[in-house]
Amino acid sequence: MADIQQADQSRSIGLVNSEQYERTLLASNYARQVMQQLPDVWMQDYAIDQFLPLLTTEQINMLVQQTLDSCSEESLWMKKARQLRARLMLRWIWQDANDLTDVIQLTRELSDFADACIVSAVKLAKQPLIARYGEPIGEENGQVQDLIVIGMGKLGAQELNLSSDIDLIFAFDEAGATNGRKSIDNQQFCIQWGQSVIRMLDQVTADGFVFRVDMRLRPWGDGSALAISHAALERYLAQHGREWERYAWIKARGITGGKAGQLLMDMTRPFVYRRYVDYTAIAAMRDMKAMIEREVQRRDSEDDIKLGAGCIREIEFIVQVFQLIYGGARRELRVKHCLTALQRLGEAGLIAPVDVNALQDSYLFLRRLEHAIQAIDDQQTQLLPTQPEIQARITQILHFKDWSAFLEQLQQVRQVVSQQFAQLINDRSETLEDHNDSESLLALQQKIDEATWQLVQNFWNSSAIKKLPENARLRLDAFWPALIRILLKKQKPQLALTRLIPLIESILRRSVYLVMLVENQGALQRLVDIVSVSPWIAEELTHYPVLLDEFLSTDFDLPSRHDLQDNLRQLLLRVERDDIEEQMRVLRLFKKSQVLAVAASDVLAERPLMKVSDALTDIAEVVLQASLHLALDSVYARHGLPKRSNGESLTLDAPAFAIVGYGKLGGIELGYGSDLDLVFLHDVDEQSDTDGKKSISGMEFCVKVAQKLMSLLTTQTLDGRAYEVDTRLRPSGQAGVLVSSLNAFAHYQEKSAWLWEHQALVRARSIAGDALVRQRFEQIRHQILTRPRDEAMVRQEVKSMRQKMKDHLGSSSDQQKAGIFHLKQDAGGIVDIEFMAQYAVLAWSGTNPDLARFSDNVRILDDTATAGCLSRSDADALTAAYLRERTTSHRLALAQQSMQVQAADWFETRKVVCTLWQRLIDPAAIAGMDD
Repeated sequence: MADIQQADQSRSIGLVNSEQYERTLLASNYARQVMQQLPDVWMQDYAIDQFLPLLTTEQINMLVQQTLDSCSEESLWMKKARQLRARLMLRWIWQDANDLTDVIQLTRELSDFADACIVSAVKLAKQPLIARYGEPIGEENGQVQDLIVIGMGKLGAQELNLSSDIDLIFAFDEAGATNGRKSIDNQQFCIQWGQSVIRMLDQVTADGFVFRVDMRLRPWGDGSALAISHAALERYLAQHGREWERYAWIKARGITGGKAGQLLMDMTRPFVYRRYVDYTAIAAMRDMKAMIEREVQRRDSEDDIKLGAGCIREIEFIVQVFQLIYGGARRELRVKHCLTALQRLGEAGLIAPVDVNALQDSYLFLRRLEHAIQAIDDQQTQLLPTQPEIQARITQILHFKDWSAFLEQLQQVRQVVSQQFAQLINDRSETLEDHNDSESLLALQQKIDEATWQLVQNFWNSSAIKKLPENARLRLDAFWPALIRILLKKQKPQLALTRLIPLIESILRRSVYLVMLVENQGALQRLVDIVSVSPWIAEELTHYPVLLDEFLSTDFDLPSRHDLQDNLRQLLLRVERDDIEEQMRVLRLFKKSQVLAVAASDVLAERPLMKVSDALTDIAEVVLQASLHLALDSVYARHGLPKRSNGESLTLDAPAFAIVGYGKLGGIELGYGSDLDLVFLHDVDEQSDTDGKKSISGMEFCVKVAQKLMSLLTTQTLDGRAYEVDTRLRPSGQAGVLVSSLNAFAHYQEKSAWLWEHQALVRARSIAGDALVRQRFEQIRHQILTRPRDEAMVRQEVKSMRQKMKDHLGSSSDQQKAGIFHLKQDAGGIVDIEFMAQYAVLAWSGTNPDLARFSDNVRILDDTATAGCLSRSDADALTAAYLRERTTSHRLALAQQSMQVQAADWFETRKVVCTLWQRLIDPAAIAGMDD
């Protein structure tokens, strides 16, 4: 019977246009799937108009309203919306495959459908919230608040492709509260409202989905609240808005919100379009272009027709940079659609007509190709297929003789776009002249030893050099004399040269780095200076040459925490939600590049130790915060969320899970190679199940989050690890559970912890996660540290633990007799000072609770003087000794040298430390140099 029905369908199609039917099946596996799943429905749709007419905005709105407005239940709405999407997708794929529509018309219809679905979802999603909380009322205007949905990206510009996600931002007019019996503030109401809208559109069911929803373009990205007030958005754009966000907001369009939504969009205009001609947009565009190029290189995705060279994004950049430069003065340029803007740039004389036509043709070709790729399986991808069968199908759909002919046309299009990009944005040419500077080479030979000269000879005679492509060899020939001229200015050029040759060898396959160095002599000079001081930096760049991208472009100022957060957020915005491998790559390269920038700043500008440690700690905290969000999102996507221990519902922004940093991280004293001592805490109902389809217990949820977080940080990839993580300081150490509840943690610290664990707690500090959990941890820490203790007992325990460390890690007796002093582990070293600070907190904070305020040694020592526990002169002397020893250890780490130094050079410093150690901890110690 099924075969007879299928045959009847084929015959009925064939009676009209069997060729179109076959081309549709050729174009799309997804279309075939829809026909099979909805055989009667699609045949009825086809019988009406044979999929010939193009749909107007009014027709699409009416179709969505007729289908969805009668739904009173979310589940029914979701089913009908997904079936309607399948019906329309079949229609659009049919039209696209048979040349019955064009790119502009199709993208407009797709965008109209998205708008109509969003409006309908917003309307229905509000009803259960009103029943529970009442209407949200503005505290100033007294009006009912609407959810303002802003479409960004292709949706905002009405340029959606066949399988686009939709970029949204949720906002509301003003703060206030709901007027129901169970009142909540307007932001919480709108967050829940938005969550329902996302679920209705994005959740994959047996009927599929309506649109994939991406909220990451909202202010502060993933780590922020889902909905923002008009006033808060205005403050954000004025105080924190970045240049790349100006580009993003060009395409922003209000979809819901009425007058309040229009006023909000009007508010954003001065942020996007400056009052006068604004050439700063070019620099921002260069940065974004470079970032995308690095991403393409890292992913090895030159065949990405969206992000690759000469593809869609470069056309959009060309258009948008001119919009930002001139849009403030020329209102006609403030449009969202790329081709409309391009046409107006031509009419304004800003781009030559011939260039406008070339870019328009290229854009339409690439967008048509994008649709052909996505139609195959309804997948959001812009990568050229590698399977011969798919290539052959796309070739036929696009009317090419074969794949080779298609690739030839694509290459021509990409060349046109790349040439226009270089011309219009005034890129530097990569053409290099050959250089031959034999006199400089001879001068270099005279300044270096024989072994280093042999290293140079081996480099030039290596098979790798002989096999270089011509273009790469030309670049190397241009780079080498420039390098020699800088080396000749160094007193000991062989030190830099021996470290640079391995680096040069590692980047020969990406010789564009050589061009960057030749074109930027200042960067080359800095590189030589830095590797002369730090072999560690040279090795990092050699092992991970991709870090040169950031390394060569940075200004080597110490980064602010906000800039770090913004930078990492931008990088992660470009990664698909389920692309774990790319997430790990971004985290690793971000961490390594930022740490290298700090190291370079440290070397070149001799930054103060505490500033450097602050910066390194900020980097770690930003990576931890981002990693925690990724881990939570990953576990949530599969299992949902548990309840808080008091039964309250959780959100990704308030997950009842937190990270506590111990050791150097907690003490804000990270060095370049420091690992992270972490403890994970939660306030989850361990027994209740999560609310996802594949539910698990609350405890399992927390463990999975911690494991996922550690995997993101510690998995060894081609880009190394982000950080080494040590969790052994958790309650009961390795024998304890990976994640402790707040109650269990408090009970352990109160009843079971050893004194050395309380010493460790002195340096503990909450780092990331749920605000309430973090606050409760700080309360527990303060309660434990400030409880009364017997000073003699504390003194004995601290002395005993310190002696064990010296016996195990300090210099041997033979080394000490030879005049060796270990900066960290020997008597009078860093650990002695750390232990004295910890002793001060544990012994004296019972009567001086302010001593437990801070986790870093410098401020603890300062507080001991303020409290009168130590004299100001003693506290300052210890602080000075501590900073001197840590600064030197920092420099030695950069130079990859041992912490063992000449004791004679440190006699006075050690004497200060050991004298105070004798007075505070061990009166029997030999003042000065006990062993």
